Amino acid sequence: MTPAPTSSTSTSSGVRRFDYFILLAEMRTGSNYLEASLNELPGIVCHGEAFNAHFIGHKNKDELLGVTLATREADPLGLLQRMRAETTGLAGFRYFHDHDPRVLAHCLPDPRCAKIILTRNPLESYVSRLIAAETGQWMLKDVKHQKSARVRFRGEEFERYLDDAQAFQLQLLRGLQVTGQTAFYIGYDDIGDVAVLNGLARFLGVAAELAAPSHLLKKQNPEPINDKVTNPDDMAAALARLDRFNLSLTPNFEPRRGAMLPLFQAAARAPLLYQPIRATGGARLAAWLAALDGVAVDRLQSGFTQKSLRQWQRQNPGHLSFTVIRHPLARAHAAFCDYILSDARPEARAVLKRNYKVPLPDPDRMGRYGLAEHRAAFLAFLRVIKGNLAGQTSFRVDGAWASQSAVVQGFNAAQQPDLILREDRLAEGLAYLAAEIGRPCPPLPADPARPVHALADIHDEEIEAAARDAYQRDYVGFGFGPWRPD
Repeated sequence: MTPAPTSSTSTSSGVRRFDYFILLAEMRTGSNYLEASLNELPGIVCHGEAFNAHFIGHKNKDELLGVTLATREADPLGLLQRMRAETTGLAGFRYFHDHDPRVLAHCLPDPRCAKIILTRNPLESYVSRLIAAETGQWMLKDVKHQKSARVRFRGEEFERYLDDAQAFQLQLLRGLQVTGQTAFYIGYDDIGDVAVLNGLARFLGVAAELAAPSHLLKKQNPEPINDKVTNPDDMAAALARLDRFNLSLTPNFEPRRGAMLPLFQAAARAPLLYQPIRATGGARLAAWLAALDGVAVDRLQSGFTQKSLRQWQRQNPGHLSFTVIRHPLARAHAAFCDYILSDARPEARAVLKRNYKVPLPDPDRMGRYGLAEHRAAFLAFLRVIKGNLAGQTSFRVDGAWASQSAVVQGFNAAQQPDLILREDRLAEGLAYLAAEIGRPCPPLPADPARPVHALADIHDEEIEAAARDAYQRDYVGFGFGPWRPD
């Protein structure tokens, strides 16, 4: 090992890029080995798993830099400040997905915190973890002390482990993206590559270099994966079920939606909040909500802001919120009739007709607008909306035809619905809601919407397929099958 004569942690301009670093990894990914190499660089000190719930820094330790485990639990950022203040050079620590989340919430958006992301084949990590648990050997400093074991692969447990690992990586990715940061990514197979380690040193702003990786730790269980398990055939079968490349994921390029608070409607007196999705029969839901208290619809509370919604929630302990979803094809047809044929969205109507050749009738022809014309126009609308939801058109995604999945996801930013009711079982759902708040359930008013032509009169396999193509996210996410007339 031949470090350069300086231990500077500054860039060539003399300005230090980072104040501290976080090594984001998981158990059995080689993080101990990488930490050992980092600690051989002058100007770098890695303090182990400083925020592990069970110890502080390293196993069986309950104090670090004069900070006890109890003190750290009460004030984790206090330890981080002590670490930075009392370390000569650049201080850092290892962080796994189950460590103190308060620390990640602070470090991830901080551009002065360098992020190192260490990954390993999750199957290798999982099996290595089983072996370590079986043998009790979590680190190896001398091969003469090596312990080995063959372990049983458990498919369901591995899937849960994989889900946790992938969720953590997605959390890191999004955190970096939304704050405009980048990280130094390093794989398990690269932690023995001195050129990569020296590249990491330059990323951290350290002028020193390593001549070789740390020799303190040795690789455990270097055998092929099949030789490490007692049931390799079961492992192969379990892995075959996994969608390694996420091919079954429903593609989603639809813009994220806001909560649409001004559209929320609260009962006049009952502790009930309705979160409308456009084109799902909102008028009769509002009428039902008003009837619950025996008042007119204009007595409903609406026009909410974040502040007024919080006030309503505090004033209505035990409150419930709900929304209603409709079959994607029925909702698309309602949106087409209520917003496009009616000219409620004139800009969208003009673009559909002019740019995308949707054969929409002129307003003065509505009385002579035949069933065949309606079918052709609606089918064309569905095909354009498929592209619109995928971000392939020049006009915005309107809430009238946005996917219901996106609308509900938007709700969650302000108020997650307690119940998502389905239109085809709406009477039962509303009866349950009324019973929950101790009120008699008023009858559900009829839907006042009267389309130019009924969906049942134009429905066929081609229409159904076009709706499924456009709203695959809703069909899959909410489990809808083919549309059936009432």
